[in-house]
Amino acid sequence: MHTRPTLALLVFAACGSNSDNASLCNQASLTTDPNCQTTCSPLPGAPNTCPGGYHCAPEGTCDAACDAMHPCGDGYLCTQDGYCVDDTAIIDCAAQGKPPTTITGKILAPNGTLPLFGIDVYTPAFALDPFLPGAQCERCTSGLPGAALAQTQSIEDGTFTITNAPTGDNVNLVVTTGKWRRQYKIPHVEACTETKVPPDVTRLPKDISEGEMPHIALSTGNADALECLLHKLGISDKEFTTLAQGGRVSMFTDGGAGQDAGTSSFKAGYPGGSGPFPDSTTMWNTVDAMKPFDIVVLSCEGAQHPETKSQDAMTAMKAYADLGGRVFLSHWHNIWIEGSTEDNQMTQAPAIWPQIATYNNSSTTLDNGSKDTIDEVANPKGMSFAQWMLNVGGSTTRDLIPLEDQTGKNTCTMVDPTKAERWVYLDGTHTGGVHGVQNFQFTTPNEQAPNTRCGKVVFSDMHVSGDSTSDPAKPFPTGCSTGDLTPQEKALAFMFFDISSCVSGGLL
Repeated sequence: MHTRPTLALLVFAACGSNSDNASLCNQASLTTDPNCQTTCSPLPGAPNTCPGGYHCAPEGTCDAACDAMHPCGDGYLCTQDGYCVDDTAIIDCAAQGKPPTTITGKILAPNGTLPLFGIDVYTPAFALDPFLPGAQCERCTSGLPGAALAQTQSIEDGTFTITNAPTGDNVNLVVTTGKWRRQYKIPHVEACTETKVPPDVTRLPKDISEGEMPHIALSTGNADALECLLHKLGISDKEFTTLAQGGRVSMFTDGGAGQDAGTSSFKAGYPGGSGPFPDSTTMWNTVDAMKPFDIVVLSCEGAQHPETKSQDAMTAMKAYADLGGRVFLSHWHNIWIEGSTEDNQMTQAPAIWPQIATYNNSSTTLDNGSKDTIDEVANPKGMSFAQWMLNVGGSTTRDLIPLEDQTGKNTCTMVDPTKAERWVYLDGTHTGGVHGVQNFQFTTPNEQAPNTRCGKVVFSDMHVSGDSTSDPAKPFPTGCSTGDLTPQEKALAFMFFDISSCVSGGLL
């Protein structure tokens, strides 16, 4: 969650000559505490008479907020969030003719083997508040919690380099995307040198003993096994539970789907949850039931099953995404986007969403040897996605994702490029002439201006590989393969971690 730091922590300096009691001023008390009122001259070239850490605003008062036009006073720097913070730990190595102070490392998924792209890494100026629980509106423009002194993101091989990092002992390093967050205190950062951080401490947390994790609701389905993808990505067994049992992955099953229902209980003696999974309708029927979750993951049931998706549930799903929820929809869960007339049961999609994509609802299944194509044009992250897939062995030829037999489907034919990003598509060349869209993403509320949107929705016609199954006869996780991630699992992993990230202010 990208939020401003707690104001009580924004303590910079005494008010100086304008303070009768030498009280400490922060951004709030500067304008509310008469002892902290400080006037100044905003004229060009006039000396900055404000307390340390403040600049002179155009109206002639001292202001703790800062930007390129309103720099901080001497001894302070302006964070990306617009806060003046003490910069005594930032050494100007260039002035000494030396290389900059850097912190380097590599970001990995919880399994400790899969490098991750686009993960924020930074050194905060202030202590971090816990994330607010449940779905929240999270925009990239909100800045990083704790006011970043220095920051970067991991690149396509998972590595990162923080330049002009703070120096000293016990430097706090934060690794985060969405509500995945891990903190590590670097014992010592030497000025004007490189400090390498071991990958085990920059790996995303496996469980809450290592850091913070999103709360995920996962509905199983007989035709796919997204629960096995999360298991392969390294989330600890003890985090897979029912909602009542308190783990970070709450398991549900659509009991009304009949033979298409997925695995519906935990194996005996499992370190995580025990007993049967609650019915998925108890989770998706109302927005209040979904609000506690940061991400809702719905695994393919082999059909749309409108009998278990009430009209109220359809409305609730959009409302959940609109307020900041993340929704990951696998094959046939296109019902939430386009509605359904399956089995003569009319279920209308939420307003706006049917305009986003066009579906043919074909029963086409791609054969072994078929390949999906990564879209490097329509998707702003497409070039990085393609390079990342090469780096992690998901592709041997750039842009092409080989599919295992029966794992690629074809229900979506196109998306409106003004409303959604096409991530992966079928161009017919490697799919026996089959054309369509395999994966796409859109932000919500889709009807509002992009810079006011809060949530994300992903749809995927690409299944988890066939070596994992989700079957009521196989209690979780006995149907999950213990083999390496397959190419399509790696592609889905990229999208899974991306859906956690903040919503940008661009088109999407």
